[in-house]
Amino acid sequence: MSATTTIKVRFHELDPNGHVNHGVYANYFETARIELLDGLGFGPSVLAERGVHLVVVELRLRFRRPARAGQTLTVETGVKELRRASSWWYQRLVDEAGELIAEAEVRSSATDASGRPIRPPTDLAEKLATLQV
Repeated sequence: MSATTTIKVRFHELDPNGHVNHGVYANYFETARIELLDGLGFGPSVLAERGVHLVVVELRLRFRRPARAGQTLTVETGVKELRRASSWWYQRLVDEAGELIAEAEVRSSATDASGRPIRPPTDLAEKLATLQV
């Protein structure tokens, strides 16, 4: 199972060639993960109140074709693997026709306020388990 987030490409995200700049894709994927967590009731402020921070420790991007201004894109987000203090997320960015634009694999780690790895809250881990792909 995965969650979806819709993103509209904006003019200021383009490179001189009229394509979405490669650095913007990380923002698209991050937005989708945060919206997913918000939707599950575990947005960053909720987690921070519980003494938990989810930080990205590794990001792998694969670009398949360019995205352009005005396109409406969909980010599909799922969890590939849950570990003790970290998780691997898998994300796909597709255009209106369902064509693959880019893929991301993201390793996220749960930490305390000082940055030490910790186990994520059980209720969060249970919710993420339902999103495994």
